[in-house]
Amino acid sequence: MKFRLLALALLAVVPASGLAQQKLKFAHVYETSEPYHTYAVWASGEIAKRTNNRYTMDVFAASQLGNETQINQSLSLGTVDLIYTGQAFAARTYPPLSIGGAPYMFRDFDHWKKYSQSAVLGELADEYFKKGGNRPIAFTYYGVRHTTANKPIVKPEDMKGLKLRVPDAPLYVMYPKVVGANATPIAFAEVYLALQNKTVDAQENPLPTIEAKKFYEVQSHINLTGHITEMLLTIVGGQLWNKLSDADKKAFQDIFREAAVKATDEIAVSEQKLVDDFSGKYKKTVVKSDRAAFQQVFLKFHNGPDATWDKALYDKVQAIK
Repeated sequence: MKFRLLALALLAVVPASGLAQQKLKFAHVYETSEPYHTYAVWASGEIAKRTNNRYTMDVFAASQLGNETQINQSLSLGTVDLIYTGQAFAARTYPPLSIGGAPYMFRDFDHWKKYSQSAVLGELADEYFKKGGNRPIAFTYYGVRHTTANKPIVKPEDMKGLKLRVPDAPLYVMYPKVVGANATPIAFAEVYLALQNKTVDAQENPLPTIEAKKFYEVQSHINLTGHITEMLLTIVGGQLWNKLSDADKKAFQDIFREAAVKATDEIAVSEQKLVDDFSGKYKKTVVKSDRAAFQQVFLKFHNGPDATWDKALYDKVQAIK
C-alpha cells in the first residue's frame, strides 16, 4: 500500500503531457533548401503546438535515414514515423497508384491539381492504406520533370542510346524504355557524382530539384521535356497512425495538407522563374522540347503491358476536367 501511494504521489508531480509525449521521426531524401523540407519543419512546429507537445517531430533531410527505398521500408518497420515519397515508390505496395506518375498522363498543371484533390486519388490512397497499413494524408506538387543532358533533346529520337539516370522504381523505366534510352537506376544522393563521372549521360527531375541538387553544374542542356507531373505523398506509418486519437489524426491531416498547399504554391512559382534563371543566371542552354511529339509516342503505352492500372482507372483520370 505504501509503495502504491508513493507511486501515485510521484505521478502527481510529473506533468501529464510529459507522460504521453512521443518524439517522431520524419524522413525524406530532399535538400534542406527545398520547400518540401521547409514545410515539413513548419509542420513539426504545428504538431507540437496543436497536440500540446504530446507529439514532437524531428525532420531528417537529404537521405540521412536512408534512400527512398529504405525509408519506405523503415516506415513499415516503425523505425521512422512519417515520410515523403514519390508515387512510383508507394506503388510498390499498391501498383495502380503509379498512374499519376506515368509519362504524359496529365494535360497540364491544372489537370494534375484537380487529380490531386479528386475522389479518384482519395480511393487509391485508401486502397494503399488497406494493402500496407500506412496512411497517405497529403499530396504535394513535386514539379514537372525535365531532362538534363550534355546535348539538346528536341524529339523522342534524340533520346536513343542515352544513359539516363532514373529513380530506382519500376514506373520510371517507362520513360527511357519507350524512347530508346538506357535506364540506369541510381539512388538520389549519388546522382551528381554519376553525372560528373559520366557513369550516366543524363538525368530527369523538376527544375527546382535540378537547381537544389546543382545538377546544372555537370550538365550543359536543360531540355524541357515535361514528361512527368510528379507529386510527393506524405505518409504516416501504420504503427503511429493506429494509436492516434481521431482528434490527433485530424490534426496531422490538417497540418500536412496545409503544408502541401504552401509547398505546392512555392514550387509552381519557382518553376516559372527557373526557366529564365537557367539560361541567364546559370548560363545553360534551355531547350524547348517538342512535347506534343513525345506525348504522341506515349499514348499507346498508357494502356499497354507496362501499365499497372486498368483502363477504367485511366478513363477516370482522363475524365477529370
